[in-house]
Amino acid sequence: MPLMKSWVESANSADCPFPLNNLPYGVFSIAEAEPHCGVAIGDRILDVTAAEAEGLVALTDMPLFDVPFWNELMEEGPAVWAALRDRLIALLSDGAAERDKVEPLLVPMAEAELHMPFAVSEYTDFYAGKNHAVNVGTMFRGAENALPPNWLHIPIGYNGRASSVVVSGTEVRRPWGQLKGPNDEKPRFAPCARFDIELEMGAIVGTPSDGPITVQEADDHIFGYVLLNDWSARDIQAWEYQPLGPFQAKATATTISPWIVTKAALEPFRTDTPAREVELLDHIKDCGPMLYNIELEVTLAPEGQAETTIARTNYKQMYYSAAQQLAHHTTSGCPMNAGDLLGSGTISGPTKPERGSLLELSWGGKEPVELKSGGTRTFIEDNDTLTLKGAARGAGYTIGFGDCVGKVLPALDDPYARG
Repeated sequence: MPLMKSWVESANSADCPFPLNNLPYGVFSIAEAEPHCGVAIGDRILDVTAAEAEGLVALTDMPLFDVPFWNELMEEGPAVWAALRDRLIALLSDGAAERDKVEPLLVPMAEAELHMPFAVSEYTDFYAGKNHAVNVGTMFRGAENALPPNWLHIPIGYNGRASSVVVSGTEVRRPWGQLKGPNDEKPRFAPCARFDIELEMGAIVGTPSDGPITVQEADDHIFGYVLLNDWSARDIQAWEYQPLGPFQAKATATTISPWIVTKAALEPFRTDTPAREVELLDHIKDCGPMLYNIELEVTLAPEGQAETTIARTNYKQMYYSAAQQLAHHTTSGCPMNAGDLLGSGTISGPTKPERGSLLELSWGGKEPVELKSGGTRTFIEDNDTLTLKGAARGAGYTIGFGDCVGKVLPALDDPYARG
C-alpha cells in the first residue's frame, strides 16, 4: 500500500510516524483543559471528542468520545472500528470536502500532554519469545535445559497488575523488595540492585469473550497494539519466582506508548510466525500471518548525557502471536474484557545486538554494555532514561507508535523504617 495523501502537510513525509495510513488513537490535553480523545495526524492531533460534539463523527446513537479513554469504541466491535477509520480518512484525505470544519479541531502535538489511551481492565504478560526464553534458560539452567518441557506447546504467561500500567513519560521509582543472593545466609529487605527493562509489544483486546475462542476469532477481537516496557526487578524475581512465577518483581510498573496503533493500520505488515519444532494442538495452531514486521529498538540515556541504542530487533521474532496468546487465554473459559492488555513477552533476536533486556545484553551482569557517553551498564542505574521505539515501514511511509519512555528514580528511604 502506498502513502495516502492528507491535506495535513506534515503527515505526507516518508519518515513521519503518523501519516494518514496510521491514524492511531490517544488521549490528550492542552494546558488545563479536560483530556479528550484524539487521533494523531502528522504533527497535529485531531480532537475527536470535539469532532463528535460538532457532528463530524457520528457512529452510534450515543456519544463514544465524551470520556477520556477509547474503551467505549472498543466495545462497539469491528464494524464500528472500521466505520470510524473510514470516516477519519474521509475527513483528513487530500481534497476532503469538510476540511474547513475539521481544521479548527487540530491542535499542535508539541503543546499536548498525552495520557493513558485506554482504561486497562486486566493485564497478562507472556513469555513467548523463543530467543529470550533460550537465553534466560541457558543462563540459569544450562543450554540443555533452557526451555521447560511445556514451552514449545503453549504460550506461557502470568496475570499481572493492571493498576501499575502507566503511560510513556511517567517516572518509575526503583522498588524495594526481599532479596537473597546465592551466597547469602538469609534474605534481606533492600532496594532492587538489578533493575531491568523488557522490550515488548502490547495487544489490546477490543471485543469481550466468555468462553473459548479460536485463533482467528482472537485476531478479530484485537483492537490494536502499543509498545510495552515490562520493568523487571531481577534480584527480587530470582528469590521469589519459585514455584509460582513472577510477583513483586513485575509489579512496580509497566509502561506503554501513548498511541494505540490499530490492526487496520498494521494490515500491510503481517508476517508468519517462525517454523516450529513440534506441531501445536489444534486450538492454537497458526491460521495465517498473525505477526507483524515492526522494527524495534531500545535506547538508554544517563541523566544529562546522550542516548545509546542498546538493542535493535523486530516483532516478527515472536514464537507465538498475540492471537495465539489470546486464544490460549480463553481455553479455560476465562472471560476476556474490552481493555484487557496482553504483553507479548520479551522480543529478542538470535544475535547479541537484538536482545530485548539488559539481563540478556549483559549476560546476567558478566558482560557490561558500553555506552556512547562513556561508562557501561549491566542493569539500570538511578536517573537513567529508557526509551522503546517502534516503526513499521511501508512504501514511502512509516507507521509509528510514539516513544515509550521511562526515567528511573532512586529508591525511597526504607518505607518500613520507624523513627
